[in-house]
Amino acid sequence: MDAMDEARLRVLTPEVLAALVRRGADFAAAEDAVQEALLEAVRTWPADPPRDPKGWLITVAWRRFLDAARSEASRRRREDQVEEQPEPGPVPDVDDSLQLYFLCAHPSLTPASAVALTLRAVGGLTTRQIAQAYLVPEATMAQRISRAKRTVSKVRLDRPGDPATVLRVLYLVFNEGYSGDVDLAAEAIRLTRQLAARIDDPEVSGLLALMLLHHARRAGRTAPDGSLVPLAEQDRTRWDTALIHEGVTVLQAALARDRLGEFQAQAAIAALHADAPTAEETDWVQIVEWYDELAALTDSPVVRLNRAVAVGEADGPRAGLAALAALDDTLPRHTAVAAYLHERSGDLPAAARLYAQAAAKAGAVAERDHLVRQAARLNTLLREGR
Repeated sequence: MDAMDEARLRVLTPEVLAALVRRGADFAAAEDAVQEALLEAVRTWPADPPRDPKGWLITVAWRRFLDAARSEASRRRREDQVEEQPEPGPVPDVDDSLQLYFLCAHPSLTPASAVALTLRAVGGLTTRQIAQAYLVPEATMAQRISRAKRTVSKVRLDRPGDPATVLRVLYLVFNEGYSGDVDLAAEAIRLTRQLAARIDDPEVSGLLALMLLHHARRAGRTAPDGSLVPLAEQDRTRWDTALIHEGVTVLQAALARDRLGEFQAQAAIAALHADAPTAEETDWVQIVEWYDELAALTDSPVVRLNRAVAVGEADGPRAGLAALAALDDTLPRHTAVAAYLHERSGDLPAAARLYAQAAAKAGAVAERDHLVRQAARLNTLLREGR
């Protein structure tokens, strides 16, 4: 089977799975049946490709599901129910896969389980690929997915899902970035594009725009040695202008609907950064205004922390420090922001001390190393009497 057929199977997988769930199969059994149908497709399609691939997969998967139902006496009652439905014939052009987004983002699941199940059921990734992306053993990820499937198997899809929950799960996927052989940022964009085609909600477009604008700057975020490059120091010629243009276009269409949400506001901030030819030309005043909108929508301390940085750029570091003083100093990155603003204000001894403290608190290795370098740079300047 060539790469094109494999890509087609990956797209069809969630549609077939959703069709079985809609017909009455529980999630776990349906997923097993779909996997068997996919194996059969890989075996037979090269020599005998079907005229209707989706219909073929649904028919084969449904038969596998019925076979499994018949094989267990404890499922006899469910067998009686499903056998009353007709054998699938021509498949109507109905998109069931939106149900999967809501099912995989069900509030009964932990965020980690919701992400894993979304990648497995909606994204079509293998358990091995997901385990590699999260840097955990395959057996551990298999158990996590299995528990998630058992949980959602008890859920009835008889009420509208919550788009906000789905968007949060997709954003979690995006923020995992890249590890193993799966680029989760690119996968999140692919899934969000699919969702945007299925649901009419400006916040879905806002999330897609946010992802595109952040992803456009990806090449400039790290140096050749893997170290972090701050936004102000990034080589903007390495940013993907096509993605920036697409993200801005998607965002403008969403904002025009006048139903502002947090992802649209975040995307607007990202668009202002992406639109500036140089760091010095960034419209920080407008960024502060968007952070005010975002804070009103979310009342998030993290948003207010980022706003303090923007105030420091728009109105000067002392104004930024005043905004920072109103926030809880135990917030993640609070010490790093304080270090940056103290440096901007000219208080290098305090900045060097705070950078070292922030490095000790950093969770990610790349962030810790960046903060250590900042502290070392300032300490060198202080020793040289600059």
